[in-house]
Amino acid sequence: MLYLASRSPRRHELLARLGVPFAPLDPQVEEVRGPQESALDYVRRVATEKARAGLALVAAEPDAVVLGSDTEVVLDERVFGKPADADDAAAMLRTLSGRTHQVITVVALAAHGRTESVTVESQVAFEELDEADITAYVATGEPMGKAGAYAIQGGAERHIRHLAGSYSGVMGLPLQQTAQLLRQFGLLPGTTEPGHPPATAAMHRGT
Repeated sequence: MLYLASRSPRRHELLARLGVPFAPLDPQVEEVRGPQESALDYVRRVATEKARAGLALVAAEPDAVVLGSDTEVVLDERVFGKPADADDAAAMLRTLSGRTHQVITVVALAAHGRTESVTVESQVAFEELDEADITAYVATGEPMGKAGAYAIQGGAERHIRHLAGSYSGVMGLPLQQTAQLLRQFGLLPGTTEPGHPPATAAMHRGT
């Protein structure tokens, strides 16, 4: 049985597109970056902790597999999390304006005695945003609850000058790489070749 350890409506929508039945879980995982922790290591750790915390909630089910994922916007090693308020959202958008930032998404699958993950990194470039653009977008409320204060599938899309990587990964769940992980766990038909991840992703294993 597959479980999704996330409250994100976007991840629910994206995972449903793969046609695998799943049930939601809501594990409590503290998302605090360590003082010496790189942005990449932070995203990997949080995604894995979500999957393992979710597995703990269904520990009585021997065939349970839990998917955990984390997505962060990164610029100059700064992690742009969810804005605290409208002023914080506007400040984030000013910083991202006219620059290319990185979006890191890690998807982790945890089962009893097995954890594997995939890391997908995308590059997103915003056009120059003037204050009117920023004010109007923040006023929609869409930036709230979004890493980096924007949703690429929403109103921010009109300001994206260039994207290199996974569109669904920037949304929160890279579908091609997630499907590959699900195949490795026997949850999707088809085959994948261990040791040969896609060029845009890196695979990681744990115990």
